[in-house]
Amino acid sequence: MTTLADMPASHRAPPALFAVTVFSSAALVFVVQPMVAKLVLPLLGGSSSVWNTSMAFFQLALLAGYFYAHLLQRIPTVRGQALTHVAAVVIAAVALPLRVNGLAGPPSSEHPNLWLLAVLTLSIGAPFAVLSATAPLVQAWHARTIGAAEGKEPYVLYAASNLGSLLALLAYPIAVEPAFTLLGQRLGWSLGYGVFVLIIGVLAIAVSRVRAQAVEGQAAAATPKPSWRQRIIWVLLAAIPSSLMLGVTTYITTDVASAPFLWVLPLALYLTTFIVAFQDRPAISPTLTLTLQGAALAACVALLPFRATFFGLVLFVHLAAFFLTALMCHQRLVAQRPDPTHLTEFYLCLSLGGVVGGGFNAFVAPVIFNDVWEYPLILALSCLARPWGVLTKVPIATWVMFVVGVVAAVLTPIVVTFAGARVTTESVVGAFDQSELFDMGMKTLLILAVICAFMIRRYALFFFAIIAVLSYASEVTADRTDTRESWRSFFGVLKRSETYVPNIGGEVKMLAHGTTLHGAQAQADAYRCKPMVYYTPSTPIGQVFTTRIAAAPSLRIGAVGLGTGSVAAYTRPGDHLTFFEIDPLVVKVATDPKNFTYTTECARGRLDYVIGDARLTVADQPDASFDILLIDAFSSDAVPAHLLTVEAVRGYLAKLKPDGILILHLSNRNLDLLGPAQAVARAAGGHGLIQTYRPDKEPEGSWESAEDAVIVARNPEALEAYARSGKWKAVNPFLARPWTDDYTNLAGSLYANLKGRWSWLP
Repeated sequence: MTTLADMPASHRAPPALFAVTVFSSAALVFVVQPMVAKLVLPLLGGSSSVWNTSMAFFQLALLAGYFYAHLLQRIPTVRGQALTHVAAVVIAAVALPLRVNGLAGPPSSEHPNLWLLAVLTLSIGAPFAVLSATAPLVQAWHARTIGAAEGKEPYVLYAASNLGSLLALLAYPIAVEPAFTLLGQRLGWSLGYGVFVLIIGVLAIAVSRVRAQAVEGQAAAATPKPSWRQRIIWVLLAAIPSSLMLGVTTYITTDVASAPFLWVLPLALYLTTFIVAFQDRPAISPTLTLTLQGAALAACVALLPFRATFFGLVLFVHLAAFFLTALMCHQRLVAQRPDPTHLTEFYLCLSLGGVVGGGFNAFVAPVIFNDVWEYPLILALSCLARPWGVLTKVPIATWVMFVVGVVAAVLTPIVVTFAGARVTTESVVGAFDQSELFDMGMKTLLILAVICAFMIRRYALFFFAIIAVLSYASEVTADRTDTRESWRSFFGVLKRSETYVPNIGGEVKMLAHGTTLHGAQAQADAYRCKPMVYYTPSTPIGQVFTTRIAAAPSLRIGAVGLGTGSVAAYTRPGDHLTFFEIDPLVVKVATDPKNFTYTTECARGRLDYVIGDARLTVADQPDASFDILLIDAFSSDAVPAHLLTVEAVRGYLAKLKPDGILILHLSNRNLDLLGPAQAVARAAGGHGLIQTYRPDKEPEGSWESAEDAVIVARNPEALEAYARSGKWKAVNPFLARPWTDDYTNLAGSLYANLKGRWSWLP
């Protein structure tokens, strides 16, 4: 075996082979993440928490891989390390072909986190961990072969690794998901793993020909080990972007949908920050990053609670704030990177930071917080990662801006708390009513605080103080409802609030899931047992119930999604209503008389509850058993897409009686679901009608909401009464391609919704 000095450059491992190896391993690692999460998503109700928990698992597996790579450095020769790693890669292939392993049993609504972690570990844990270990291992081999001979630093390979990750991640929603079925994706990934075995085998042979420098040699000994303070800083700087990535993902998917095309946006930006930060000449300098991050973060915190704001603007601001904050942290990590002899330890700390940040969001925050506070909390704490400046030499102008910003931010919630309740829409001043003027005044104070925060961004403690107060002020200003209680589970956040509705003559209790109203109940005796919002007799859902009640003395009803239990008020003695609900917390809240009484006081028929995902639990019901089956399951405003596929609707229709009616409730702020639903109705073998309901005015004693619905029946005769009413029209199945378990186009539904708002879009 020859030494590096004696071996001709042409006989050494080609530099491109190192890059190809880390590129291919990273591509496999990141294309499989949305793929596996999509495989398990339908089993847990389509909740956005599935992705967050999956990401936390991937970060744990990444940590395991990096720890394995670090331990492998104890083998003194590159040849020994290479042979060991190739063996590990081959052994891990026993988990293939890629699939959801059934050894963990059926999905659990009581402990969904633990069930999901077990399934992911059994399904993908071993291949994912050994693939993850490849990048730091190959960089270490590069440092001890080419790096030792030519003085080249191996950290540039980390940029190549993240480029492979980014391209694979973007390829999934753009090319892989639309072009291949899930079966094709699983088999394709397994084949790609086999190709990688060949690539790593070739590299192992190449590096084994060189007598590389031992890890415990003189170079390693000459370099001082990183201190514990330095290691903690590495972990914290890596934890902030990891936590923010899950925070911004939750924010986006809560109100749109939990789907790969939305998951990959924050993750792709996260990877891009690594690529930029680890470049020899970064495309964005650290100084520019700090300036832009200060502006984006302040704007993001101020806008965060205002969900009614234009979605495109809000999405841009949040993604910009996340990207620039992550880039700031990663650039500071690069500035503090150690000598290549401690490379694997550096990456181990980075991976540990990812686990800390992701684990906090996925496992700790849902337990200690009753709302999604982790996102604004980490946004504020990220300010402390900025340069602190010299606090003893703060200019007078900075002190003035700090005081003005804090006063503006503090004043806003005080004014809202003590004066907001007195503001009405009846008093008009010029072109605006009193309520509009009040909101404009409060938002002006918030904008002033944002400007002041940006002006003092060079002093991290001052910047943090204003951002912290601004975060609370914007939350109070945006949320003008009287929230009485809040609960949180794996499936989301529930809030019970109250408001006064004049034409009902009293208070109304409301239940919101995330940011979306999921039901309400009047407290006045005259209206307590009258369904409200989406369920009044005038709405499409109410029309189906009143029509069927008039035609039959008793009904067998199924309702997917409990909410407040409003439809229970339609039941009569002899009726039997089954609620299919995935979240046990919703059942607990809705059936507690302290909260709502539709199920305990207003229902006259038999009620029961089935816990679990509707696709699985409805399938267990007898065929031809339901007169009405209502599909009304939403996680906040996000639709569980797997409940609206051809296979799902075909299964629902099988559970209907010959004259039974399936109701698909499709109201959504950001997605146009009517096109796909109409196509699905026909593709599933059903006959459908559609209604877009917009109440002209609020009838006395009512509180209604706009509603989009499609009704489907096995036989056209079952729809005759609705067609005759003139309120329903025939479905048009040619507006969109029908969704299936292998194909959903949520991006297309988002675009269709935007196109409906702006006619100028193509």
